[in-house]
Amino acid sequence: MKAVNLQKKSFELSGKVISRFIPLGICSFLAQISLVAAMAAINNMIRKYGALDPIFSQTEYAQIPMAVVGIVMKFFQIVISIVIGMAAGCIPVVGFNMGAGRKDRVKKLFSMLLVSEAIVGFIALVIVEIFPRALIGIFGAANESSYYTDFAMKAFRIYLCMVVLACINKATFIYLQSMGKALASTLLSMVREVVFGVGFALLLPMWFGLDGVLYSMPASDILTFVMSIIVIAITMKSLDRQDNTDQGLVAAKQV
Repeated sequence: MKAVNLQKKSFELSGKVISRFIPLGICSFLAQISLVAAMAAINNMIRKYGALDPIFSQTEYAQIPMAVVGIVMKFFQIVISIVIGMAAGCIPVVGFNMGAGRKDRVKKLFSMLLVSEAIVGFIALVIVEIFPRALIGIFGAANESSYYTDFAMKAFRIYLCMVVLACINKATFIYLQSMGKALASTLLSMVREVVFGVGFALLLPMWFGLDGVLYSMPASDILTFVMSIIVIAITMKSLDRQDNTDQGLVAAKQV
């Protein structure tokens, strides 16, 4: 440990430092904006195709689709909050080991994080697939009509059927950002929310009606997962090369 003496120049802005953290901040900003765009598209399609449904076009049932998807998204946000918390907790550890040149630790932590996030997603998947009725009751909809209950159960089971992949994808976005790979993280996040999220929400209902809105989530997560796997593989190989280079330099110095 060493003492740090703060001086007036310590508070001056450094262009070099700013250029390092601004891209990371922009990455988070774009991720949140793209999520808003995806949710806006989903809500608009629910309203549009719910009005064309034989049941939900009736006045007394018109609010069911929007209310149900709201409940589903609340549960999903709880799961994703856990995922984000776990991934964000890795950020200082990743930053320290990247700076220390311990790429082996970065790789190991990445693997551990993905496994942990997959476990969280699997637990959530079991809950939504086996106990959807209990979830509906928790959110205060136990005494609603049978149409409400039936649609809610279907929404939970379809919309979140790929929640395991969604958890892995989110962890990948955040971990890449913590490694300083802002561009890769931003592109993956934008593709997931804007290209796939908005695109599928607009296109799938044209063939599947209201159910198409529900299918948009798992379809987006599957394709994003494929892209994430490719990025993860490239990142791991890059870390291997850097680690081998660092070890070679250390060995050369010792000689």
